[in-house]
Amino acid sequence: MKRLPLPRAVVLCLGLAFGGHALGAEPLPTVWNLNPLYASDADWESARKALLADLPKLAALKGTLGTSAKSLRAGLDAVSAANRRYERLRVYASMKQSTDNRDAANQERSNLAGQLDGEYHSTIAWLEPEIQSLGEAKVAAFLRAEPGLNKHAEHLRNSLRQARHTLSAQSEAVIAALSPVRSATGDARTLLFNANTRWPELTVDGKTERVDDTKYGLLRQHPDRAVRKQVFDAFFGAIGQYEDTYGVTLGNVVQDDTVMAKLRRYPSAVAMSLGGEEIPESVYRTLVAEVHKGLPTLHRYFKLRQKMLGLPDLHYYDIYPALVTQKKHYSLDDAAALTLAATQPLGEDYLSLLKTTFKANTMHALPAPGKSGGAYQDGVYDAPPFVFLNHQGEFDSVSTFAHEWGHAMHTAMANRAQPYETANYSLFVAEVASTANEVLLSHYMRGQAGSKEEKLYQLGYALERLRGTFFRQAMFGEFELNTHDAAAKGEALNGKRFTEIYCKLLKEYHGDATGVMKIDPLYCQEWAFIPHFYRPFYVYQYATSITAALHFAEEILEGKPGARDNYLKLLASGGSVPPYQALKKAGLDMATPAPYQAVIKRMDSIMDEMEALIAAQ
Repeated sequence: MKRLPLPRAVVLCLGLAFGGHALGAEPLPTVWNLNPLYASDADWESARKALLADLPKLAALKGTLGTSAKSLRAGLDAVSAANRRYERLRVYASMKQSTDNRDAANQERSNLAGQLDGEYHSTIAWLEPEIQSLGEAKVAAFLRAEPGLNKHAEHLRNSLRQARHTLSAQSEAVIAALSPVRSATGDARTLLFNANTRWPELTVDGKTERVDDTKYGLLRQHPDRAVRKQVFDAFFGAIGQYEDTYGVTLGNVVQDDTVMAKLRRYPSAVAMSLGGEEIPESVYRTLVAEVHKGLPTLHRYFKLRQKMLGLPDLHYYDIYPALVTQKKHYSLDDAAALTLAATQPLGEDYLSLLKTTFKANTMHALPAPGKSGGAYQDGVYDAPPFVFLNHQGEFDSVSTFAHEWGHAMHTAMANRAQPYETANYSLFVAEVASTANEVLLSHYMRGQAGSKEEKLYQLGYALERLRGTFFRQAMFGEFELNTHDAAAKGEALNGKRFTEIYCKLLKEYHGDATGVMKIDPLYCQEWAFIPHFYRPFYVYQYATSITAALHFAEEILEGKPGARDNYLKLLASGGSVPPYQALKKAGLDMATPAPYQAVIKRMDSIMDEMEALIAAQ
């Protein structure tokens, strides 16, 4: 592979150009400004009531779509405009709550948004059955007669495709009306985990630390093995107190998904999840099969980790400390400058849009009491993308910064290139842009390494990202397959059963039976820690996405003709092309074994490089 590391001077020049910060004399703001959505909470409430008041107008459109091509366009335009209003309300409420889950006003607003979700979607539940009743021939004739329908063409095609899985208008309205009830278990889990759990406190390095979600993510990397064990025992011990409760909430989600698949005439819940976006089930099954074939490579990594850390054996709490210690602290502005430097291979247009988006002041960056853990990007069509972080200054925070701003750029590029109706992209491609940024950052940082230790640190970090994003997320995906299969067979699902299913996979993936790594029973509670399970069949897409991201990033870095344009066109396409086909159009078939085998080969190559560096010391 032709390496294209940028010279060290680039980071210095970026810093000088930005006056020492990412975008000028002032540092990046750390608390977002939500005014692009609503100027105040009162404005949000007024907008909510206004949309509720307009729902009868949407209901009155029922029965009009087939009158003429112009009537179809008018109806779809009206629903599209209402969708934009609804999305703005939803996003504002969700983002406000995530900044402080303890705040009663935030909880109330989120509850009202949930109620609105049910009322709104119940009101427009007639839409898909009515489109499907028109039939392909009539829809095709209307599309030819009315150019204004072009922006709705993909929606119309997809609606007709799913006719077999759509219920009557009355049944769809009932299901939509029940959406607040169906989502309540996920809301309960969020409150239990983020607001109501009494997290333990430990003294670490002479400082009292509250071992919650955010601190666990940091302290599990501690160089002292005894501290790591204390942290794991405290964190999973706290979670384990609620095993039965988490079992009920997750069990309800799995059962709901299983019942809905039957109602919609799908053979399984996974078929329903993938079929809605035209993703072949073979993508999922091939991923899991190839990951299992690649477990010897994962176990090789664990043995290398044990050797480099100088440990007599390996436990689950030994996964997260860096293979090579690095005590650098990265400010938010450092993260921004490094992200800009790393993404230079994507071209001037990408960089210009990224800098412009930085200036929008739409980032909530630092940890705070009551704030949700993790990171995400969200937004609406006619506002800048919003980025939510818990930046703590270690390199992982820099990588997360690049990741979430990759999402933001995907959103910004799709919004710029597409009308509202085709701007929203599938989850299947959503993680490609974010993970590609991580790959580019990793490549850039390795090129900047000034010593063997720095290079080993970055190579080790790249290995850990492959473990965490490819193997770990595939394991999560297999857990979802197994739990949904159990539900489909009529097996009872509770906390202990979830722990049993998860523990079996955890031991298999980590080589417990062959002595590669010891899995302590307490840590089999980890399934309750993963919020993504409340969005069934989501997590496997992290594994497919790092697979695609490596493919595209390496082609771009190699300078393959057309590679950058293909990738940027993929981002700009939004939802105008079905996601699996969009990746195929860009040159990658995710239903074949080759892309996954390339990831495993890449992991072995990194270990070869690390072992050569170690031997040369």
